[in-house]
Amino acid sequence: MDYHIDIEFKPLNEAISSLHTYICRKSHKKLDLSPSWAQEIRTKLTPDLAEWLDQLSIDQEWKYAFLLVHLCPETDVPAFVNWLSKQGMGELYERMSPYSSSFPVDMSAFKEKILKLFTMWQEQYFEHISPRILSSLEEVAAERKNAKSATSAWQFIDETTNGLIFEPIASLSKLVLIPQYHFQPINVISHFNQLTLCYYSARVDLSEEDFLSAHDYRILRSLGEKSRLKILRYLHQGPRTFIEIHRHLKLSKGITHDHITKLRSAGLIHAHFEGENLTVYSLRAGTLDRLQHVIMDFITGK
Repeated sequence: MDYHIDIEFKPLNEAISSLHTYICRKSHKKLDLSPSWAQEIRTKLTPDLAEWLDQLSIDQEWKYAFLLVHLCPETDVPAFVNWLSKQGMGELYERMSPYSSSFPVDMSAFKEKILKLFTMWQEQYFEHISPRILSSLEEVAAERKNAKSATSAWQFIDETTNGLIFEPIASLSKLVLIPQYHFQPINVISHFNQLTLCYYSARVDLSEEDFLSAHDYRILRSLGEKSRLKILRYLHQGPRTFIEIHRHLKLSKGITHDHITKLRSAGLIHAHFEGENLTVYSLRAGTLDRLQHVIMDFITGK
């Protein structure tokens, strides 16, 4: 392994994850959260914030917000806001320059935007979330830190992220893995020069239903489709690019992408990354072996 791996978590991480979840409207139907989550939250926001969030999009400037959260030494939103408010423009450029050769077009406006956005989101949503979300994520992070030395780096990343593989490349010296709840089962990956931040789905299920976990049920449901089974059989022959899978299925790119997304969310395939670039997919057969035991344990009541 040619890069260093860290596991990090602080409430501030989940704050930006929850904001990302709300802003990323196209993903709402794919999430473990209730399909009506965004609509319910919107009714609790002031009209000004609701309208502002409706206009925001996931763009390059939003990526810089993730970098700021990582660079901030504080752990929660109020402390982050206080820290950022004291940063001069020169300090921000100096802090960000090792990780990016480009910057927000107007750093001063960007700073004020982030300060206002996080302050309003904290007051109107994040400070009211269930404490179980943060405590569960803290437990996940602690468990992963303890497991880090007990396995190989490749296996550790695979188990932690549910199937991601970060190829060693010259522009990667540090990988930071951050468990997140709101955007489950999707991961958020950002690369900054030598640094890659991966907000990974922690597979935290807070429901108390006597049933399979949301993650295990997702695996089972993802297998009940002919084209997805064909993809798994095709990947058994070796890693394939998206285009190769698309041509093999002879389906539209949109439908092919949807099938692959569901297989990725279930952890049935590996997604290989070089920085932020997803290069190929490969079969993650261990998930199928594990599912058999999960189903039998559920049926037998173990």
